Amino acid sequence: MRAASSAALRAAAPLVLLLLLALLVALAIRLPWAGDLGIHAATVERLRHDLLDPGNPLVDEKTPSPYYSPWTVFLGVLADVTGLGTFTVLRIAALISLTLLVTGVWRFTGTFTEASASRSRRTATVALVLLCLLLLWGTSPFNWSGFLGLDSLALTVSYPSTFALGASFHFWALLRGALARACGAPGFLGLGLLWSVILLSHQFSGVVASFGALAMVAGARPWPAPAVWARLVAGLGLGVVVLAAWPYYSFFSLFHAQNLEEIHRALYGDLLGRYWLLLPGVFALALRLRRDRRDPLVVFFVLGVVMFAAGGVSGHYSWGRVLPAAVIPAQVAAGLEVFGQGRRAVRTAFAAVLGAALLAGAWTQSGVLGYVVPRGALPQPVADRYKPPWRGYHWVTPWVTYGDVVLAGNFPARQIPAYGPYTVAPGYPDFFLPDEAARAGAVAAYFAPGTGRAERLDVLRRYEVRWVVTYRGDAGLAATDPALHKVTTGPGGQTLYEVVGDPG
Repeated sequence: MRAASSAALRAAAPLVLLLLLALLVALAIRLPWAGDLGIHAATVERLRHDLLDPGNPLVDEKTPSPYYSPWTVFLGVLADVTGLGTFTVLRIAALISLTLLVTGVWRFTGTFTEASASRSRRTATVALVLLCLLLLWGTSPFNWSGFLGLDSLALTVSYPSTFALGASFHFWALLRGALARACGAPGFLGLGLLWSVILLSHQFSGVVASFGALAMVAGARPWPAPAVWARLVAGLGLGVVVLAAWPYYSFFSLFHAQNLEEIHRALYGDLLGRYWLLLPGVFALALRLRRDRRDPLVVFFVLGVVMFAAGGVSGHYSWGRVLPAAVIPAQVAAGLEVFGQGRRAVRTAFAAVLGAALLAGAWTQSGVLGYVVPRGALPQPVADRYKPPWRGYHWVTPWVTYGDVVLAGNFPARQIPAYGPYTVAPGYPDFFLPDEAARAGAVAAYFAPGTGRAERLDVLRRYEVRWVVTYRGDAGLAATDPALHKVTTGPGGQTLYEVVGDPG
């Protein structure tokens, strides 16, 4: 009976994997707008117009930016050479990143499966690991770039974080292979180069990749010989050189970045609701620990938990971005355990518990279907879980052109630069922008109820503002002010005004 169940599971796995991939591809093509899509689109826009000196992606200043990474430079070149629209390029980026992610998980999972395992068993294991990565989270939906939950990935699939995580799985698989084969110096130099690309492309995911690399080395069997250690150091040295030489921004200056803690405080909220479905993965890690005190997945998990806990205790909430370093190894361990080395009875019971957890995770994140299926075609309980994505600012583009400066509040400022304009203040913390506080203060002063007309006009002059976007009820210059001309209205009671001059 158990053998029949195992065979049925192995037979069903390829179908489940194909359905899962079809959903992910549909999400990549649909490209729901939310979160940080605006900054990534703006980055491609700036690189398309000036590859060598793109300037700040959000405001009209010549400053460096950590968003100009090897990955986004590639996308900027692609946009320039092909003439494709920015959002089309981001869809291509999403498809490339998904391919990297799936093939990376496939390769990394393969380093933990027995060489004698059948092809159907390997396929079933990979499918299960992918399901765990996407569904084994919690029953409180949570979206954040660099977190691979299906709900989160649906909105961040085109972000650099997805590319970086996909590349990280390949990085870990290649590193395990290089250690096992005592690879030569060129192989480790290539790994050092890949490591630097991941770090430059998404710094937080780069930390996760680094913790994973440490775990793969610490858990290597046999222990690396002195010559292998020397090659590892050489690869690390090359990676550091690339990080230091990257021309678009100073990577090591990011260690001094401030004002990132408050925005990341949310990572420490509702931990039980967001992650309790990971418990089967933690149990799987405990079983792996009993079999091998230096198991790489266990070491990886411990590094992630310690760093995350240290961030919470010390108030360095940005350290919470390392949480995938704890989540990923638990999810991978859960998928591996079903077809692993333990006793069949234990594995059968574990598979039943894991299946229930995956179903709960799938139900929790089922609203994702609303991004690719008309809401009216969904069963009502699923439709109720669907949250419509942001609508974007296409409605201003018939008038607002590339390089124009728009004065708007924080939420519009996170999206408007995606179409080519600049904003007065950036919608995101910008460590390299020296007058960030002054710009934010100017926007706040313009919209403050007690600000006089002269001061508001001064803000418009100082930053050469061409357009103003306001919400219904916002303070600011009156709609009848001769310095403004109402152009159009948008969703949510927003209005676009053109700055036509100061008659006074």
